[in-house]
Amino acid sequence: MTLQQLRYVIEVSGIGSMSEAAKRLFISQPSLSNSIMELEKELGILIFIRTNRGIQLSVEGTEFLGYARQVIEQMELLEQKYVAGKLHKQKFSISTQHYSFAVKAFVDLIMHFGMEEYDFAIRETRTYEIIEDVKMLKSEIGILYLSNFNEKVITKLLKENELDFELLFTVQPHIFVSSRNPLVKKFKENPDYNNGKGVTLEDLEDLPVLRYDQGVNNSFYFTEEILSTLEHKKSIMVNDRATLFNLLIGLNGYTISTGVISEDLNGKDIISLPLDVDETIRVGMITHKNTVRSRLGEIFVSSLKENIKSDGLV
Repeated sequence: MTLQQLRYVIEVSGIGSMSEAAKRLFISQPSLSNSIMELEKELGILIFIRTNRGIQLSVEGTEFLGYARQVIEQMELLEQKYVAGKLHKQKFSISTQHYSFAVKAFVDLIMHFGMEEYDFAIRETRTYEIIEDVKMLKSEIGILYLSNFNEKVITKLLKENELDFELLFTVQPHIFVSSRNPLVKKFKENPDYNNGKGVTLEDLEDLPVLRYDQGVNNSFYFTEEILSTLEHKKSIMVNDRATLFNLLIGLNGYTISTGVISEDLNGKDIISLPLDVDETIRVGMITHKNTVRSRLGEIFVSSLKENIKSDGLV
């Protein structure tokens, strides 16, 4: 077993294609395939399952990949410290629902670490894909929420895929709206409105609701917004946060979320108002049971928790 073979496994697992990985590694596909098959033979395990639709990690391969990442990371640290002029791009990735506090922690990680070269990824993506990314170790950390409605389904799925959930904070649901939305004036001019409990569902009846599209896994249990089973007069599906924010402003719509938003990253055009419903949002991070958190992962989580604490969420 060589370090090169470990790097090959990491690259293939990240891309999900032997041919694409070979191009990025500047070797032929047969050479890459043979090298990995030799490693599998030496270890006595099947690292990748090969199908007509591509390749994916086996159960043993997922566990092996966790150890391979640790070995390569430690080797790169040694080279950076003791081999003059030797620099390797640091790699790190997370997958998250559309949370500005996760983006801010990601920015903090890069600013704190001060690397000249790096290869990072942050995927603001669908709920099911977050779970898949962490399951397949494409991302070290995933961030999503649990509610009374989705908890049993999501927890069961996490358990089946050997993933752990660590609670970060619990909040009352809020809505995001444009700062020019009539509800803002209504709420701010009368702080005692609805006994201070917040905006009601009746207040929202005639406004378009904006939700994130969950693709083929568009089950009520995978929606990024709570109260997913409610019927709405006007509903718009979007794929990204920028589009959602633009529509909040242009159409005076709303979306349901945690209420946590970074003014530094998103400006003052979007604000949050509390929503009066009998529900809570429990945001947490998921990680694979068979991995140990990397140094970059530790820095990211530390920043994430600091941001959450500074926002008064814990």
